Amino acid sequence: MIRGADLRLGTGAVLMAAMLSVACSPKRYAINKLGDALANPGTTYAADDDPELIAAAAPFSLKVIESLLESSPRHEGLLLAAASGFTQYSYAFVQQQADFAEDSNLTRAAALRLRARKLDLRARDYGLRGLDVRHAGFTARLRSDPRAAVRPATKRDVALLYWTAAAWGAAISVSKDVPDLVADQPIVEALIDRALELDETFGAGAIHGFLITYEMARQGVAGDPAVRSRQHFDRAVAISKGQLASPYVSYAEAVSRSQQNRAEFERMLKDALAIDVNAKPEWRLENLVMQERARWLMSKVSDLFLGSARDSTTHSHSTSGLLQPQSAQRAQRVPGFSVPSVVQRGIHPVN
Repeated sequence: MIRGADLRLGTGAVLMAAMLSVACSPKRYAINKLGDALANPGTTYAADDDPELIAAAAPFSLKVIESLLESSPRHEGLLLAAASGFTQYSYAFVQQQADFAEDSNLTRAAALRLRARKLDLRARDYGLRGLDVRHAGFTARLRSDPRAAVRPATKRDVALLYWTAAAWGAAISVSKDVPDLVADQPIVEALIDRALELDETFGAGAIHGFLITYEMARQGVAGDPAVRSRQHFDRAVAISKGQLASPYVSYAEAVSRSQQNRAEFERMLKDALAIDVNAKPEWRLENLVMQERARWLMSKVSDLFLGSARDSTTHSHSTSGLLQPQSAQRAQRVPGFSVPSVVQRGIHPVN
């Protein structure tokens, strides 16, 4: 989930100091050029092997992006960088920390989830702004008829469609007490389904990764949701050549856990932990973050499952959490959005 450079400053921080002293028109030109540089992929953050260092550095980069957007509010690259960057920072370094804190400090976990929601909604709004730049009036149409609104989108729009859906879905995942936000699920569904139609390979299978989780709560579709989730899992693994941990973690949480299939749950997490984080340096940080989650989930197996390991043919599907032990229900989120899959790629826009 952490691969890239929309928060990467590199020499940009040095350029910005000089840039701010020039006249108005050259200043706008310089801001746009710097925005272009920040929006281009790279590995300064994504290849790092120290998640805590990135957690400390990312907020500064995000605020630089926001400051540049004040001067160039319609810069598509910066809007995409802000949408993707805030979404991923929120999940990797705020929402995940809330999950880790749940057992020991409910008050802190609740505060972190509230912060995560605010960051996710900020990211969503940047994504919508980007789509409005590309398609005038897009947000208004999306609110009135989501499926019709996304039809004009093209492959060029996939990154904005994905990150807007990811941010919106992440906000919903921690907002079961906000009915108006939960009611936006059809909008998220329209955005992510259109992105899938246009480019299923985007972000090394990120869209399929999102849908591993979402299919478990999709309404109005015939068939077994676990089968649909498995199909997305298989595609995500195939597209990433099995070198990303996130599809395994997503499937374990969304499907194996809801079906109370402990054997499969543990097998998926072991597969995630077996991935060599150095095999693809540009995915190193993402894999480290997701492997940390996998280890945490492994430590909670006895709390998450009612009995002994279930055979993989056993089906006790429940997206409501009713079959889960009380300790596992405390942090139960809106079904379909229990997030490793909401944020698959790293702190940059994936092209």
